[in-house]
Amino acid sequence: MSNIREVARLAGVSVATVSRTLKSPERVRQATRDIVNAAVEQAGYRPNLMAVQFRSRRTGNLVILVPKIANTFFARVISGAQSAAQAAGYRLLLCDTQGREEIEREFAELVYAHQADGVIQLRAYDPFPTGSAETPPMVNACEVIQGGRHPTISLDNHAAAKAMTEHLLGLGHRRIGLIKGPQHSPLTQARVAGYQAALAKAGIPSDPAIICHGDFSLRAGYDGAATLLTLSDRPTALFCENDEMAIGALKRIKEAGLRVPEDISVVGFDDIPLAHYCDPPLTTIAQPAEGFGRTAVEMLINLIEKKINPQQHVILPFELTIRESSAAPSVRQAD
Repeated sequence: MSNIREVARLAGVSVATVSRTLKSPERVRQATRDIVNAAVEQAGYRPNLMAVQFRSRRTGNLVILVPKIANTFFARVISGAQSAAQAAGYRLLLCDTQGREEIEREFAELVYAHQADGVIQLRAYDPFPTGSAETPPMVNACEVIQGGRHPTISLDNHAAAKAMTEHLLGLGHRRIGLIKGPQHSPLTQARVAGYQAALAKAGIPSDPAIICHGDFSLRAGYDGAATLLTLSDRPTALFCENDEMAIGALKRIKEAGLRVPEDISVVGFDDIPLAHYCDPPLTTIAQPAEGFGRTAVEMLINLIEKKINPQQHVILPFELTIRESSAAPSVRQAD
């Protein structure tokens, strides 16, 4: 039976380097990890993982709490997180919480039970009880807790929504409808505030009659568009707070016999893959979904290793992506 010394001989490195690669791969250069892992396979070496975990007090497991796994944006976040976790030698435990606090608390308990080393939370809720002597390792990404105790990764949703609204204003639209996300979501609140800030800067009052509640689903976009199309003074442009709602809105607008963007412009937020392929291709805010996942894993591992300030806050960049679904209003619309 092979042992760690045989692996070190085959890899041409020290026993300590092999041990460090197996226990804390994030501390070893990728090239060295590749050599050691190849030697492990060649030697047929199987380390005693339970002994390694006992000595290091680490499990190699990271929990990611996802509000809705079916959401295309979150699927991309998970993909980025999985790639980063695998590269660092960690396993990613995925939990589809449906936004339910009791499920989030249950999976967060894995850290206390020494079955996971830390948690990535994609919703603005802290599943760990407050008042404990030590804050458990957690990174809050995407929808973040304002003033929370954990490191966060977010987008400037206010600035992004303001930029999108200014794009529509720049095309000549003055009546811009909005289909919002969930009422209590910080993302929704920031995007509504950005929308209203752009209107205020242009001297246009925000009209509640052309603001619809939604929940980031296709159906919410479909229903919101149906409501707005019944208005005698309907909007000339429609800003949906995510791409899925925008795609739902496109379907309802076409069913009404209207054309996008000739009769009404439609824009979204997220830049999911389908946004490029829908008809017409969707003007949207591109945010780095995979980057959220990768950065969250990297921050969490650093937190577990006590390498960063637990109050660190990272803001990722966005890009206004203009496609064929937005255009200047027609003369009839402007009138």
